[in-house]
Amino acid sequence: MVLVTGGTGLVGAHLLLHLVENEEKIVAIYRNEKTIEKPKALFNQFEKKHLFSKIQWIEADILDISSLEIAFQNIDYVYHCAAQISFDPNDENLLRKVNIEGTANIVNFCIDKKVKKLCHVSSIAALGDLKEHETTLNETNEWNPEISHSDYAITKYGAEMEVWRGQQEGLKVVIVNPGVIFGSLIWKNGSGEFFTKVKNKFPFYTNGSTGYVGVNDVVKIMILLMKSVITGERFSLVSENLSFKEIIFLIAKKMSAKKPSFEIKPWMTAIAWRLDWIISKFFRTKRKLSKDTARTIHSKEIISNKKIKNALNYNFQSIDSVIEQIVSKN
Repeated sequence: MVLVTGGTGLVGAHLLLHLVENEEKIVAIYRNEKTIEKPKALFNQFEKKHLFSKIQWIEADILDISSLEIAFQNIDYVYHCAAQISFDPNDENLLRKVNIEGTANIVNFCIDKKVKKLCHVSSIAALGDLKEHETTLNETNEWNPEISHSDYAITKYGAEMEVWRGQQEGLKVVIVNPGVIFGSLIWKNGSGEFFTKVKNKFPFYTNGSTGYVGVNDVVKIMILLMKSVITGERFSLVSENLSFKEIIFLIAKKMSAKKPSFEIKPWMTAIAWRLDWIISKFFRTKRKLSKDTARTIHSKEIISNKKIKNALNYNFQSIDSVIEQIVSKN
């Protein structure tokens, strides 16, 4: 039997859809009943409503040991998709609790219940750091603690350390590090904000770049890795490396919307994140732009996908066609 954590999120819900289509026996955990509506809507969107009832939903929290005890009964394989995503520095404690402590709990149960294999969903944010004169990031780059990282990146890296600890204790593991994931706009936050901003005629863009991938590629690779003999490895999942300008212009084209016309320079975001910090302190509002985010949107790192392509002989779907599908479905 298969256990999926984070089944109400973008990756987890698409994973459930693919697993059920392959007639896997699945347990998925949720924290409150309202969150189940999103994966249910996804199944309806793809005309798979009849398959949704095959999932056994258990109310549990990765921070609640007693509820996990129930969820882990008779489980052979675990896909750990649950995580806290935030780039607000005020959420540091929550990020550490969910991403590191929560993952430690999942690893501990996998070991205790003799789970056959664990697939952990990490992020390209947890990859190592480029050395001077390097331009392409891959799975071999080492993490440099002296370099500034977002709290999200730090906690996803910490989560990976828990997974590697599990491997040292005999657990078979694989880790995937997806780039920015595009999928159904049932999820309006995260990467869905790209589409929302274009729709609302957001006028700005930057020339920073990062890696992008379709959610279907992510879940297909996860399943292939779990069914393979591969263990003790992690893989960057990126279809293409594109600038923020390129991705926003592409979305605008597919949506027949107005393209942004004003490039934001680094000195502008340097001022903006400081103003945002002042406003958040005085009015106790949630941060909209942190120092690390301001740096990231101008970064021009390239993420390599050679390792996963070679390991599975895998060909990624183009981001152009991924966006085409998203726009046509919404």
